[in-house]
Amino acid sequence: MLRVRCLRGGSRGAEAAHYIGSRLGRVFTGWVQRSFQSTQAATASQNTCAADDNKATSPVPKDCPVCSYNEWDPLEEVIVGRAENACVPPFSVEVKANTYEKYWGFYQKFGGQSFPKEHLKKAIAEIEEMCNILKREGVIVKRPDPIDWSVKYKTPDFESTGMYAAMPRDILLVVGNEIIEAPMAWRARFFEYRAYRQLIKEYFSCGAKWTTAPKPTMADKLYDQDYPICSVEDRHKLAAQGKFVTTEFEPCFDAADFIRAGRDIFVQRSQVTNYMGIEWMKRHLAPDYRVHVVSFKDPNPMHIDATFNIIGPGLVLSNPDRPCHQIELFKKAGWTVVHPPVPLIPDDHPLWMSSKWLSMNVLMLDEKRVMVDANETSIQKMFENLGISTIKVSIRHANSLGGGFHCWTCDIRRRGTLQSYFD
Repeated sequence: MLRVRCLRGGSRGAEAAHYIGSRLGRVFTGWVQRSFQSTQAATASQNTCAADDNKATSPVPKDCPVCSYNEWDPLEEVIVGRAENACVPPFSVEVKANTYEKYWGFYQKFGGQSFPKEHLKKAIAEIEEMCNILKREGVIVKRPDPIDWSVKYKTPDFESTGMYAAMPRDILLVVGNEIIEAPMAWRARFFEYRAYRQLIKEYFSCGAKWTTAPKPTMADKLYDQDYPICSVEDRHKLAAQGKFVTTEFEPCFDAADFIRAGRDIFVQRSQVTNYMGIEWMKRHLAPDYRVHVVSFKDPNPMHIDATFNIIGPGLVLSNPDRPCHQIELFKKAGWTVVHPPVPLIPDDHPLWMSSKWLSMNVLMLDEKRVMVDANETSIQKMFENLGISTIKVSIRHANSLGGGFHCWTCDIRRRGTLQSYFD
């Protein structure tokens, strides 16, 4: 097992652990502190890593259609999301904490209604073309069911309308032959799993494992109702202190906060993934997989793949605007860390739910082929210099809904075997 032995965390780790511990009580303080210490591990020169890969893992059934261990083995089957019927989520506290101030008026005005129709029409056409290109590259493409996301629903704890089934990466995580259904953290995404259930049942009937993580109530106690955000500086300070809009009231996580590299899976504590959710995943995947907490200088952490995108064995894209606090862990293991160029997306292009760094949110078809935005010529050149050929597709309007190629997909089957890349 890969073990990271770390010194006591610095002031940030201690303050954050104390803060969360005071919220949770003594029951969870210990493992919250351990999680913070692990995120600080690589910053100390005395840290050491050791790996032991001698454990047995249950083999994947021969005819199982689900099998994926990393982000770069040859892609054979994928789920691609849908923009149809996508709705603006209501402007609740968790949505406010994850969006930029310049778009708050947009959410207040259109929450519960469709995203602009003409924009959606263009996004749908882009994703259809993306699916066609994937098929031409020999990849089997599956799609979620279309659903009316404008329907209002009510639970004993809240009421909301839905959002979309555009980003399967957010809700589904494939580990080996297991599909893990994430609990999510936005109320507007509570019933998003319904769009994928028919597909998952089909995979299950063919031999895949199917796990649904504990569904949160999403009661008011899951959110800091007084989360104080007025500026980017505020967000930097809060994130550095380990303060997020989601509390530790109950486990929650989005699958897109996890990224896979064989036996090692990396995750960030974010606005939508809390430490209880991370702990649930650690226990669920042990002992065959090792889940490591990493952190970044990011004022608004939500989904790891536009900040830290592992694209090959020993090769990772690391956002230069959001440096990883544990990057030495990767360098000491012999990994190559590549900083992608500044995105070229225009300032006036609407990005209601993300930053421009979707340019690095790419999908690897294998170690030598990558799907990249046709407009991002700088990152195309970067990949070509790395010896990776680019498959160019324009999804600018689809970007506006909050995702790049990695977000818009969930790889169901990649041709490869389980390996450790940190021995």
